[in-house]
Amino acid sequence: MVNFDYQTPTRLIFGRGVVAEKLRDVMAQYGPRVLITYGGGSIKRSGLYDQVIDLLADKEIYELPGIAPNPKFNPSVIDGVRLCKEHSIDVILAVGGGSVLDCTKAIAGAACSDADPWDVVTGKVPTLSAIPIVDIITLAATGSEYDSGAVISRTETCDKLAYFSRHVFPAVSFIDPTYTFTLPVKQTLAGIADCINHIMEQYFCSEHIMMNDAFMTGAVRSLVANVKKVLAQPDNYDARAEIFYATTLGCNGIYALGNSAGGWPMHAIEHALSGHYDITHGEGLAIITPRWMAHILRCTEGELHEQAVERVTSFGRDVFGTTTAAESIAAIHDFYKSIGIPMTLHDVCIDDSRIDEMAHHVAVNEGLEHAWVPLHEADIAAILRDSL
Repeated sequence: MVNFDYQTPTRLIFGRGVVAEKLRDVMAQYGPRVLITYGGGSIKRSGLYDQVIDLLADKEIYELPGIAPNPKFNPSVIDGVRLCKEHSIDVILAVGGGSVLDCTKAIAGAACSDADPWDVVTGKVPTLSAIPIVDIITLAATGSEYDSGAVISRTETCDKLAYFSRHVFPAVSFIDPTYTFTLPVKQTLAGIADCINHIMEQYFCSEHIMMNDAFMTGAVRSLVANVKKVLAQPDNYDARAEIFYATTLGCNGIYALGNSAGGWPMHAIEHALSGHYDITHGEGLAIITPRWMAHILRCTEGELHEQAVERVTSFGRDVFGTTTAAESIAAIHDFYKSIGIPMTLHDVCIDDSRIDEMAHHVAVNEGLEHAWVPLHEADIAAILRDSL
């Protein structure tokens, strides 16, 4: 079992009606100037925006709307940093999905620095402090409400990069599963795929313990069972709540305390896809996942091959009841296909014209030669071609 040093400072307020019950008291802890960040029009159509404005009637409100999926450095992070500095913002309230919160984290850290915001996001300049963040998360997917990371895209360079700082843990996260009742099916499914992959990235490693194996495969079994329930009954509160619980824990490390690192190769490859083509992140992960699993069985030898076969086999056995590595790969592919997720790159309008460019981008920027199963540029290109 690997040593660990773990702390999660975020307060989770989970359940039906918690925003109306506790938002005003939580926000009273901070100064009067609030920046509200959000995406498109969904929070206005649902009435959540009006509710928040009413609850914060005693605050001085500024707004940053229009944050897109795969949140963009330009304009959203740049505009948010400008607003924070111009108005001496005391706290940022992120209302929306993981993209809104990821963008907010980058804003919160960069706004406390005199450096170029991109240098802060890329880690060239360290984040030494951040504006406090409170969030109302409306999509079960990324787990950004309970971690210290974000992913930011820079369109002009096709970069999609991770940003981490202990200073950008949300102070408080509100999680009301009822906000997911009216989500488009596409977003629900992409969120499920995103979370399953978060868990798989932590499951596939060299050193692991029985407790974590059970925790992770149990969470995936829950997601597999509950997504089917919400497809049949979108307002099934218990199913939505269990999905949200699983996704909230996705990226804060708790699933794999004591395990060795795996390197997150599937995310690294998908970041090239959504960085170059701006596709839905969860769909890209679902497409890459079974192809990565198959590739590591082909490219490994000796003891590492035995480890790869064992992990692929055990994942399928404990989640789907399969008995071989090949059956495990087929099971995850067929599950995604059965619930309606596109399972080839052609399905999301990606052809082979930029595969070598993307593989090179990943190889140079992601360091996958140090992952649990080392991947070089040719391996990455092969996985992408297998995904066509």
